[in-house]
Amino acid sequence: MRVMAGYGAASSLSLYLLVKVVWVAASLLGRTPSTFTDGDWIVLNTVTVGMSVVGVVLGLALAQPWGRRVPAPPLVFFAWVGAGFLVPMIPYMLVSAVLGADAGGGGSGGSSGGDTVPAWEMVFISIGFAGMALGLAVALPIYLRERWPIAFLGRVGDRLPARIGRSHIRALYILIAALVLLWTYWVVGGKLGLQPAHRHMMDANGRLLVGNSALWAVIGAAAIRTIATGRPRTPLWIPMALAFISSGSLFAWAAWRLPWALIRPGGYTAPEYPAVSVLQYGLSIAAGIVMLAALLKVVRSGDRESGTSLQQSTVAQR
Repeated sequence: MRVMAGYGAASSLSLYLLVKVVWVAASLLGRTPSTFTDGDWIVLNTVTVGMSVVGVVLGLALAQPWGRRVPAPPLVFFAWVGAGFLVPMIPYMLVSAVLGADAGGGGSGGSSGGDTVPAWEMVFISIGFAGMALGLAVALPIYLRERWPIAFLGRVGDRLPARIGRSHIRALYILIAALVLLWTYWVVGGKLGLQPAHRHMMDANGRLLVGNSALWAVIGAAAIRTIATGRPRTPLWIPMALAFISSGSLFAWAAWRLPWALIRPGGYTAPEYPAVSVLQYGLSIAAGIVMLAALLKVVRSGDRESGTSLQQSTVAQR
């Protein structure tokens, strides 16, 4: 399953990569969407080409034996960001398809010639996103469980207590509560913090995206609470995987959207006031980092307990 899903993720994202390469090449030939300058469009798509290459390599690393020898810090970081970008979008893509909401968004759409996107490009982009998301959702938890079993094996509450400090949990809850309250307010139709000229952007699709972000923030906080309290006694891999994905989503999407809100390439406009964008994305980045730090504490505590058990076993044998 890991091998198949890893190859599926890499091959799917290769289609998205192909579209981005075509867009860059077309821009160099003078065919750029009217809303962008040549420089903005080339820089934007060059960045996404680089991100896509990293994603393809990540999928291959999850599938092939050499992936186990990749140093932990870069692999965990790119897996965290990649899974955060795409896996939480699976519910959104399903609901959006059912409701018929516009699946666009994120500010990176465009065309290789003019402003009309050819059908084959949209098909390749959709397959790229969906295939990579599903591939990561399957391959990544298996890979992490195989490489760091101490963080995923057993049940919640099997280990010694006090893995995550109370102050750490309290800070996370405050950050998540602020974000969820703001996002829920917008989902139900609130206008405070939105620019009057751009409130129309918070349409059905916009509210669906914001609601999806709020949902995953709550899921992450609930997963950390489960790990910290030891209740309910579910298999450990479930809250660990959910918190990993949630924290990555909070960090990755905010880190991507914040420059858009500040630099505004191609005349991009956000529905929020700039100060509100900075506030919410800053809180989201902080929440993602705090949640990941909590998970790393769990892994380190498990490593220490494993080492202590091994020492005790060795002493007993002697």
